[in-house]
This record gives sequence, C-alpha cells and structure tokens, in this order.
Amino acid sequence: MGFVVRLIARIPFLVIATRLYGAESLGRFASAMVLIEIVALVCSLGEKRGLAQRLSEGAGDDRRAETNLVYDGIALALIYAGVAALLLLAFPEPMFPNGMSSPWDIWLVATIPAFAVTEILLAAQAYRFDIATTVRARAVVEPWTISIGAGVFFFIPATRESGLALAFITSIYAGLLTALWPFLRTYGLPRDWHPRPRAMLAMSARAFPIVGADAIERGTRLLDIFILGLFAPPSAVGIYYAAQQIASLPQKLKTSFEPILSPVITKNLRIGNMEAIAAQVRQVGFWIIAVQLGIALVLGVPGEAVMGLWGPDYVAGTAALAFLLAAEVVASMAVVSESVLVYIARKRNLAISVGIIALQAVLTIAFIELASRYDMGRGFQAAGAAGALMIALAASSLVKALLLKSLLGAPVNNWRWALVYAAAPAVVVGYIFTWLPEWMELIIGIPAVLATYAWVVWHRGFGEEDKVLFRKNVTSPSADDS
Repeated sequence: MGFVVRLIARIPFLVIATRLYGAESLGRFASAMVLIEIVALVCSLGEKRGLAQRLSEGAGDDRRAETNLVYDGIALALIYAGVAALLLLAFPEPMFPNGMSSPWDIWLVATIPAFAVTEILLAAQAYRFDIATTVRARAVVEPWTISIGAGVFFFIPATRESGLALAFITSIYAGLLTALWPFLRTYGLPRDWHPRPRAMLAMSARAFPIVGADAIERGTRLLDIFILGLFAPPSAVGIYYAAQQIASLPQKLKTSFEPILSPVITKNLRIGNMEAIAAQVRQVGFWIIAVQLGIALVLGVPGEAVMGLWGPDYVAGTAALAFLLAAEVVASMAVVSESVLVYIARKRNLAISVGIIALQAVLTIAFIELASRYDMGRGFQAAGAAGALMIALAASSLVKALLLKSLLGAPVNNWRWALVYAAAPAVVVGYIFTWLPEWMELIIGIPAVLATYAWVVWHRGFGEEDKVLFRKNVTSPSADDS
C-alpha cells in the first residue's frame, strides 16, 4: 500500500514540474539532484543495509548498546555530509553543468546531511520491524511535500525560478522529521555515549564495499542524467527526467522489500542457512519482477499517451520510457542478488558493479554522440541513454545471479513462465486501446491492461506460499517459534 501511495503521490509533482516549470528548468534541477542524491547516499555509509548487520552482531539483546551503535552511524554520517556540503558550496560546477535557475539552487547542498541521517533512522526502525515509518516518510510525506511545495513556490514571484529546488529541500527535511519522532520513541537519546574515533574509522573501512555498491546501484539510475547534462541541452535532460520518474516507479518497489529482506538475510547468515536465503531470493525476486513487469506493461503500451500528459514536448521521450521500463524489469534479479552479495561477497559485488557502471558510461556517451552526429533530436538522445542503461542492467543481473548461485550452492532464478502467459494477453488488450482516443486509452485502457495481467499472473504465477504475503491472517513469528 505504501508503494501504491508513493506511485500516486509522484504524479502531482510531475504535472507541476513539467507543466509549470518546463523542460529546461526541470533539466537543470534534475542535473543538480543527481549529484546531491549520490553524495548523500555515500555519506549514509551504507547503513540502509549495513546497520542491520552491525546491530545483530554488535549489540545482541542490549538495547543501550543498540542505541549507541545507531548514534555512531549518525555522528559519522553528519561528519561526512558536512564536509561534502562545504565542498559543493565551494565548487558547485559539477551540480550545475547547464547553469542555475536561480541563486537559491545552491542551497540544495543543505539536503545532504538530512538525507543521510534519514536513511539511518529508517534503517534503525526497520531493524525493529517498523516498516510503517518508512512508508510514512518516503511514500507520503516526502512526495506530497515536494508536490505541494513546487506548486506554492511557483505562485510566489520571489521564489518562482527556484521553486523546484526549494520544494525538494522542504520535502527532505519533512521526511527527516517524520523519521526522527518514532526513532526517538523507539531508541531514545544516547546514554553513556561518546564519539569513538578508532571505532568510527573501523566502521568507515568496513562500510566501504556496501557504500560503493549502494552508490553504484543508485548511480546506474542517475549516471545517464549526469552525462546527458554534459552532452545534451537542459531540455533533453528534462524530457528524460520526466520519462525516468515514470519508469522508476517499478524500481521504487524494490525499496519496499529492503526493510523485510535485510533482517531475514542477516539472521540466516548468522546460522549459516544458505538454502533459506536462496529461497527468499527466489520468492522475493519473483514478487518484484511480477509487479515490475505489470507496471511496465501498464505504462509502456500506452507510452505516447502517458508522456503526452506532461505536454507535447515530452512525447519525444516515449522511446526512452519504453527502454527505461524494460531496464527496470531486467534489473530485478541484480537488485535482489545484491541484497545478499553485500553481506557475503562485498568486494566481488563491488568490482562487478564498478564494471557495470563503466559499461553504462561508455554506452551512454556512445549512443548520445551517435544521436547528435546524425542530428536525430532530443528524443533519440534520451532514448540512447535509456538503452545504455537497459543493456548495463541486463549484464548486471546475469553476472550477479551466477555469482550468488555459486556462493549459496542453490538456484536463485526468479523467472517463471507465468510472466509470459500474463504479459501476452495484456499486450493484446493494450494494443487494442491504442486505436481509441487518448482519454479512453488512459482512463479505460490502463485499468484493462492491469486487470488482465494481474488476473493471469495471480492464478498462474502465484502459489500459496506467495499469496500468503498479501493476507492479513498470517501466523506471527512468535507463535511459530513457540
């Protein structure tokens, strides 16, 4: 439900950003936000996944020790985030390759500490099986705040040009406050805690492989925007960003399962139950690819009509949208495999990720330059960047799945032929609706495609062990243990 709310909440922001601010302003904002998000992710020290392992290994059942370990991470993240923010204040050029919309844009750097700390607070809550806080912060507060803020700031003359940046800053701090309140109720303030430089240095060294994997995994979704900002006009970046925001909705689904996966994986690793981990990867991997494929069909078949919602200029991004949706489907195996590899093969996982992002960079530049050389226009430049992402993520899924299978000694494949049986009739239904007026294609066609796909995949793809996820009358773990 949190994922669905998050999906719905992104639509008002896209409408406001594309219709009111235009492709050029949106492109400048996207170029800056790419670097901000990557830097903040690095400053969080991989605690989104690493905190669960640190707490399970270092605190045992001592609640005070747990609290102090969390504050170690917060203190270290604030140090790194502060240094990063100051560096970007001094050298802002990488954030704004096509210039700033207004002087207020530079204060996007203020979101780096807030973003990093929020990641840690949500990871700490997830360790206590509090997923609701993540849903409230990421699916409700942040997206609705940025949507409302972008609209309000546009209609204030003094902030019109900087509305997107100010709305983003407001949303990040609203998310921080949403995460902080339940965190303080759960963990409280630190007791007998003081900074331990030697322990923090060791924590930084240990976190490096996870940080690298997180930054590269997220970077594969952002590198294309960064390169487009360097090689293409800001309007092309804006069109691509609009397509990416639609296509990344399936990718956000994966983050809905991360709070569930990390504690389960770390606990099974502690007892050496590799078969249970492989089973979890297969099952969760199927859940993710099944929903991702459904969303890809729903948004991809009527792609022209979907992109046309943001304005006539954005229809040029239809091909980019199709490639991006396909990229998220082929990436499902990589992201689930990585959730285990970051614990049992950190360095090899990092090496693979570095190779994949290098491949993506080379392909992205080559495809954009090819489109520019033959004067194919902004749409083909955006499609080239999206195609490069799809190829890179497909390679990542294959290599990481093979490595994980070897390490666990058990199959991890998330593919089931029921996906084909469900996709085929959904494509036929969607194609029929493309012959009708656009409003019918969107209002009636999209629900028809979704209903067709969901009915088939539910009856042909989901077994009883899968369907139990969506039921409320599930036996609690404590009851099972007793």
